Amino acid sequence: MTYSIVARCPDTGMLGMAVASHVLAVGRINRYIEPGVGAVATQSLVLMAHGERTLSGIRSGLSPQVALDQSIAIDSQPQVRQVGAVSAAGEVAAHTGDGCIAQASHVTGDGFSAQANMMARDGVPEAMAAAFEASLGAPLAQRLLDALDAAEARGGDIRGRQSASLVVVAPQATGDPMVDAIVDVRVDDSPEPLPELRRLTRLALANQRLDVADGLVAIGEVAGAAEAYREAVEVAPDYLEFSFWQAATLADIGSADEARQAWAPVGESAERHRWTDLLGRCVAAGLLGPHVTETLLGAAEQP
Repeated sequence: MTYSIVARCPDTGMLGMAVASHVLAVGRINRYIEPGVGAVATQSLVLMAHGERTLSGIRSGLSPQVALDQSIAIDSQPQVRQVGAVSAAGEVAAHTGDGCIAQASHVTGDGFSAQANMMARDGVPEAMAAAFEASLGAPLAQRLLDALDAAEARGGDIRGRQSASLVVVAPQATGDPMVDAIVDVRVDDSPEPLPELRRLTRLALANQRLDVADGLVAIGEVAGAAEAYREAVEVAPDYLEFSFWQAATLADIGSADEARQAWAPVGESAERHRWTDLLGRCVAAGLLGPHVTETLLGAAEQP
């Protein structure tokens, strides 16, 4: 009762998967993904063991097809299962049982597998594949979102829309979840989950740049942090916290004109007093130099 795509980015080696369905919180049951190993989507009448077993087989050196075949072989009801898998090497595999509710099928391509069941119309996996292939060269998260939108445009789940999820992970595990998960967002219950998933993905990508900037500040690389904050603002210009940190960092390194320009959306917002208060607290904590408040607020407005 779901459509999904699992894929590897040929440019970066990142792995990703995206899914949408008319069930509550589809992301809690469908997603199996590991940096440097692979990604598996298990759906229809979900047997979560297929995700675990297939990913474990890939991790041990099996191709996705062999790993999936071995998992299917010990399933007492393979006819009602649907699974798609991709490895870190870009190998793919898929299974659609003949008992899956129509319309049900899958399409595999270069480094991806798209699968769907209980669709309003046929051709959903083909639409997903076409959208994914058409966006070659774009960031993996965008390509996955485009594939979901194409599935919905083709008709989507015959029951309608409710939840969606998207995950993109680093090419290799680092042991740091903040680094390994490039994007990890879910919409558990919404009448329009795909637009919300796209919004959350954009915010997650911007927040990743914020994390990079924070790390650079911690080691004294303030100029690099200012650039990372700028990138975060470019991705999510309507999210005031990114503008706040960009402005504060630019002011801290003496780029007064740029800092005041970055501060403008914060200073003009209805929540200005909150950010002004926070600015003073950051100075008091020693995170920012005492000149920052005067640069951004002027002597008369300092908290």
